[in-house]
Amino acid sequence: MSSFLVITIIVVYLAVIFYVAYWAEKNSKSVWVNNPYVYALSLAVYCTAWTYYGSVGLAATSGLKFLAIYVGPIIIIPTWVILMRKIIRISKGNKISSIADFISLRYGNSRFLGALVTLVCVLAIVPYISLQLKAISETFNVITNHNIETNSIINDTTFYIAILLAVFAAFFGTQNTDASERHKGIITAVAVESIIKLVFFLVIGVYVTYYLFNGPSDIYTQASSLPNFEIQQKINGIEGGFNWFFLSMLSMIAIMLLPRQFQVTVVENEREKYLKKVTWLFPLYLLLFNIFVIFIAWGGNIVFQNKQVNADFFTLMLPLQNGHEFLALLVFLGGFSAAISMVVLSTLALSTMLSNNLIIPYGFLSKFSRGESEKNTESIKSIRRFSIFSLIIVAYFFYKFFTLNRSLVSIGLISFVLIAQLAPSFFGGLFWRRGSSKGAKYGIIIGFLITVYTLVIPFTIDAQSISTSFISEGLFELNYLKPYQLFGLNIFEPVPHAFFWSIFFNILIYVLVSVNTIGTSRERNFAEMFVDNNKYASLHEDAYIWKGEAYVQDIKKVLTRFLGEDRTERALNLFNMKYNINKSTRVADARLVNFSEKLLTGSIGSASARILISSVVKEDEISLPEVLKILDETQKAKESNVELKERDKQKDEFLDTVAHELKTPITSIRALSEILLDDEEIDKEIKHKFLTSIVSESERVSRLINNILDLEKLATGKEKLDLIEHSVKETIERTIGTVKQLSVNNKVNLNANGVVDFKVEFDEDRIQQVLINLLSNAIKFANSEKGEVYISTKIDDTEIYICVEDNGKGIVTEDLNSIFNKFYQSKNQTRLKPIGSGLGLAISKQIIESHKGKIWAENIKPNGAKLTFTLPIKHENYEENIDS
Repeated sequence: MSSFLVITIIVVYLAVIFYVAYWAEKNSKSVWVNNPYVYALSLAVYCTAWTYYGSVGLAATSGLKFLAIYVGPIIIIPTWVILMRKIIRISKGNKISSIADFISLRYGNSRFLGALVTLVCVLAIVPYISLQLKAISETFNVITNHNIETNSIINDTTFYIAILLAVFAAFFGTQNTDASERHKGIITAVAVESIIKLVFFLVIGVYVTYYLFNGPSDIYTQASSLPNFEIQQKINGIEGGFNWFFLSMLSMIAIMLLPRQFQVTVVENEREKYLKKVTWLFPLYLLLFNIFVIFIAWGGNIVFQNKQVNADFFTLMLPLQNGHEFLALLVFLGGFSAAISMVVLSTLALSTMLSNNLIIPYGFLSKFSRGESEKNTESIKSIRRFSIFSLIIVAYFFYKFFTLNRSLVSIGLISFVLIAQLAPSFFGGLFWRRGSSKGAKYGIIIGFLITVYTLVIPFTIDAQSISTSFISEGLFELNYLKPYQLFGLNIFEPVPHAFFWSIFFNILIYVLVSVNTIGTSRERNFAEMFVDNNKYASLHEDAYIWKGEAYVQDIKKVLTRFLGEDRTERALNLFNMKYNINKSTRVADARLVNFSEKLLTGSIGSASARILISSVVKEDEISLPEVLKILDETQKAKESNVELKERDKQKDEFLDTVAHELKTPITSIRALSEILLDDEEIDKEIKHKFLTSIVSESERVSRLINNILDLEKLATGKEKLDLIEHSVKETIERTIGTVKQLSVNNKVNLNANGVVDFKVEFDEDRIQQVLINLLSNAIKFANSEKGEVYISTKIDDTEIYICVEDNGKGIVTEDLNSIFNKFYQSKNQTRLKPIGSGLGLAISKQIIESHKGKIWAENIKPNGAKLTFTLPIKHENYEENIDS
């Protein structure tokens, strides 16, 4: 295929992707941009050129081992509804914009730790970016039959593609200095590319499976006759099982901690509820992407068994071998999509980390602290753009000099192992309070060095064909220091081997140093906030413990240099309104210090924000007990405040409803009375009817007032109960006599055959009041044609259960607890409102609770409702009843 034609198609394709991103930025509030499907599909940036080409190559040479890279994500993603929600809440609450910021903040805004995490990520991801450039270059050569390798950058198409990707990332990724803000354009473009690469990969899968061969069974039959086929499809016993396990663990960590994955999953998350869609849609995406991998690999092995063809490119070579160039072009575009998505998002995430955790805190912070807001803003944007271009250029040269002869999978797995060194400090910081900054630093450094020794150095030796006995004999010719058999462990393949030893020593150092280290007050404060996020999230700035001397004007000056005067003024006004603080207040408290640090974090990172704010405040050391005490007191104060507000709200609602309930009968009484007063010649029959209504409405008012007084007495404990031993059966029979006429009028049969005689201490008048309420409601709501109400009792060692059931329509499930609220009946629109005050069940609940019992409602099958209350039984009463 013509090189010019392919380049033209690439340019057109990039133009379309640029337009999609541009449109999404302009229509950032559109439902096409803000929805869970775009979010879930953006996570598919995990599927890079490695997935698109490398999985087939690995399947062709190692069988089913490729699945280990996807088993990990599929296992851990269902837990994201809990785990990732916690991470997202912490990140949003603190304006975190990268994994380096996240880890740095957890350990007390440690500047060095943020820089260390950034360096690890850069060293891990730059080779990974070079992998994508390698895939683009080699697939371009395959599809254009262009096999001439050149050292001249001018003649290398890949170089120009890399520059275009840098322009794209720089343009759409650095429009705002606040890196914690969402990048709608890039994310939408990535989601579109996720669809493209999946569709084109499925197309080639169907083509190979059902066009070149007669389905999966045909491919399997032919492939099974190839050499080593049976061996490749087996796990290979315990050793193979361990290799699978550690590769799955590696991918499980990668799906959460790769900078691009943290960017799309955490930073770009618009709503927490989107995670529910991700838990099934993303695993489904991975399943679809991998369903044809093994068949393409087998098909390639069959077709090219006697030819020297790179298995990574079976997806391209199979259609080209059969003269289907257009299909090969579609496959190329799918792989191109997979590669550029990764490059763009990885450079975006890394540029933020380099800017906020390395370049600014170690090079430009003093300059920024003296500069003006506009200059600082442009400088920050320039630093990020420079970082993006630098990362891609470095990755390009890495590809030219280190990765030309290496497989896609080998490079990708090295990156995974390096990134995995962040796992102990990341997950330890989320769930373990004792995890310390020193433990995190030493653990990461030791784990990184072991990875370099056991994996990176041997890889470099192989890539550069360096003549040395280091791999075969070990350092200083010591057998137990062989990089692939460290300390004599020889059951693992190189990648699981390096992962095992590096993560083992990483965790060991992290734990040992942490338990022997006392962190700073700031570190311990953030440990509490991260580990107990659900407890302290509602406190916002109140969860930040700080003691010292600070002035609003000094903090305001710092904010203005980075945010500008208008934005700073607006932010401080909102803060004052939120906490009801007078604008003229001169002294700043812990809340303003924390609020200010958060404002700056998105622009310059948490470590730099802390340094700048610390430069204008005087902080005092706080002990751990004091931190915990203040947090606990703040939490209790917050809870009390919320409870008081809820009570006030309930009180207001109660009074409103009382007023409404009283107003209706009083209005009726007044209207009827005025008619009687004004019209002396009113008909006797009508006069009698009006007077009857007045009496009825007066009784309604009286009942309501009495019920309100009853409720108030019971709620405040002013009502004294007359607790005397009574027969439960006799009390129920007397109550049935009271409501008998109501049941007859409603044609409802009352059945009390399930009542057992038993003597219990209770206030009979009050319990009868409860029974009348329950029976009256049951009669009114029983089946209108064949109404049935059942009364029964059940006894255990400590309680007697009294149940009233009807065969009506039941209670709406979400209202089962609400029916005991005051005036519930008058608010409930799902059923016909009975005559009454709407306080019957609320009073019943108070009566039963004053007897130390419980009352609840439930629905019964096939239909109907059941209300049950309990009364406690004294031990001697139980023995007496049993004896009698």
